[in-house]
Amino acid sequence: MDRSREIFVCLLSAMALLVFSVVFLLAEDETVIGSYMVGGAVLLWIMVRMGVYEKVITAVSHHERLWASLVFIAALILLFFFRDNHYCLFLVGTIFCYTIAVLGLNVQLGYTGVINFSAASFFGVGGYTAGMLLNQGLVPPFAAFILGGVMAGLVGCVLLLPVLRTSGHYSALVTMAFALLFNVFLEVNESFGGPQGIAVPSFSLFGVDFGSDVEWGSITGSFYLRYDLFILVFLAIVFIMVRRVERSWMGLAMDAVRLDETASACFGINIVRWKVTAFTMGNVLMGMAGALYAMMLAYISPANFTFSDSLLFLSILLLGGMGNCWGVLLATSIMVVLPEKLQFIQEYRYLLYSLLVLLMIVYRPMGLLPRRTRVVTSEDVA
Repeated sequence: MDRSREIFVCLLSAMALLVFSVVFLLAEDETVIGSYMVGGAVLLWIMVRMGVYEKVITAVSHHERLWASLVFIAALILLFFFRDNHYCLFLVGTIFCYTIAVLGLNVQLGYTGVINFSAASFFGVGGYTAGMLLNQGLVPPFAAFILGGVMAGLVGCVLLLPVLRTSGHYSALVTMAFALLFNVFLEVNESFGGPQGIAVPSFSLFGVDFGSDVEWGSITGSFYLRYDLFILVFLAIVFIMVRRVERSWMGLAMDAVRLDETASACFGINIVRWKVTAFTMGNVLMGMAGALYAMMLAYISPANFTFSDSLLFLSILLLGGMGNCWGVLLATSIMVVLPEKLQFIQEYRYLLYSLLVLLMIVYRPMGLLPRRTRVVTSEDVA
């Protein structure tokens, strides 16, 4: 496939993705939504059978910067189209926040192999840090957003010793215990609102209150539009950073640690350093995402950051494909939107998540978008 044809494929696929997203979000009847899902699955199966899917993936991989730009533009168009729809904008904002958090988990587990079953806890640390700081009037909202990530990184230091001294299922048990203890701590501590939670003041930047409706000349819209635009920009920055880490010598060292710690140590790679780096980096991203989510939600409680939510983040990573940032974005969209659109499965959403994970493990263990084999060049080892 020549260059011009690959660019055309990228443009066409981005347009198709945008149209499908708009149509799916507009649908309200569950029968129609089910029809869209079945139709999309059948179309994808036909594309795979005819080899079209592989050509699209190849074109996107050859022109990833163009594809990323097209996806960003498509997201802006999507936000503008739903500018006065509170529900759809909140869903999109939730997808953005969850994607940032799971990208942090991807650095930990997908790149370095550090198991973390307490992702929602660090997400909650960021949310509660921002809420408490803003309620006390100690710092401006942007500083609270940054400090939410810093606090999550500092709290993660408590787990560094047991995480570094254990591996496999023992490391998983350590993070699971922390997730459960964190939730109990929030429920019994009245200074954090107890089980009732706390109200979180809205975000503001350069004197603009994100909690007020949008009025840009003749354009009016929901207050969620400001949140979504800001989170989208932050997501783009995080996405670029995580991808650059993956492609750099840092990513090469993390891959080596994940694949074989003994061999990595024999070649002089500091195992502890890279595990600490990945764990801290991931927790900071989760904390910052949690701070934004808390300010967008305006009210948080321990019920927002349970162990089940940690399993949700892990399920998203497994569904999308560990180590694949694009897979994280796709899987987050599926896991957030599907239960909201199909209300009859809302009470069984965790059962649905478990079933999806089991099916993926059995039939597609590498995820919906498997991470491609890394090709080491002279630039990686320079």
